[in-house]
Amino acid sequence: MRDISARTGASPVPTLDQLIEPSIQESMEGCETLYNFGFIDEDSKREVRRKLLKAVALPGHLVPFAIRDLPIARGWGTGGLQVTMALVEPSDTIKVIDQGDDESVNAVNLRRLIDKTTGIQFTTNTSAATVIQTRHRIPEEQLRADQILVLQVPMADPLRWVEPALEHAAEMHAEGDYGRMWVYMYESIVRSGDMDIAAQYPVIVEDRYMMDTTPIPRYDVPRLHMAETLYLFGAGREKRVYALPPYTKVVPLQFEDYPFTTEHNPQQCCEICGSNDTYLTSAFIQAQSPEAEGHWRRTCSDTSHCQKQLIEKEMHIPMEVS
Repeated sequence: MRDISARTGASPVPTLDQLIEPSIQESMEGCETLYNFGFIDEDSKREVRRKLLKAVALPGHLVPFAIRDLPIARGWGTGGLQVTMALVEPSDTIKVIDQGDDESVNAVNLRRLIDKTTGIQFTTNTSAATVIQTRHRIPEEQLRADQILVLQVPMADPLRWVEPALEHAAEMHAEGDYGRMWVYMYESIVRSGDMDIAAQYPVIVEDRYMMDTTPIPRYDVPRLHMAETLYLFGAGREKRVYALPPYTKVVPLQFEDYPFTTEHNPQQCCEICGSNDTYLTSAFIQAQSPEAEGHWRRTCSDTSHCQKQLIEKEMHIPMEVS
């Protein structure tokens, strides 16, 4: 290619490598050089960060943003992935989980893409991560103020259950008119004797906006209230982001005579680490012989926390024996 700037007498145009910061260049030595750091172009990253700043200023409010094409299908974490790509720096340490599991298919594929386009460090230790991208769960360990939790969102608007028209739902949010959702909650109690919402439980943020909590279980909803860390939510298909800044008031929808409850049962415990204060997942184990019967096996959803609990338990046993 000819140097047009030399012919016109203008100053030479800097190359892409000269525009990238030295710290980012060092981190990209181990990643694919065909991609920009974090795959997304810098203008798109700034767009996402501007929208995130607006979302932080208006907790629980849905903020539209321009989503970019990614080499993964929409519905598999494109919204959360764009938020993560726009925020990560070479000095960050990333943790990616899916339903609490570090080794699920979705978590492994997203982690592989981030690794190829950034070359930054990864970890399965929750306390060692600076940015955590998750789907369907909040880590069991207490998150700190210097950590960021990014949640993948399949459906951003909680009013979708009662008002499918986006224009009418936007008007209801603007006016704070959530009567239809209260009626929906009341009818679920009348029909089934319980609030028939196992995940995506609606909450009121700072006594103003109704917010969708993503498909996290009801067990995780109380942990959003007055949390120390920053929660960022990204919905790729709906092109929306929203946020919960630290120490935000988050109250689940409930009635005075029918308060909010979780699905936690302290009588059940994990078959691996023995914990009874964590969220458990169940898997049916088939019998090895026709004479025997199968059984349900309950284990911690957060595999990293489960391994930590198991290691601590094994370390205490020799001490007690001695």
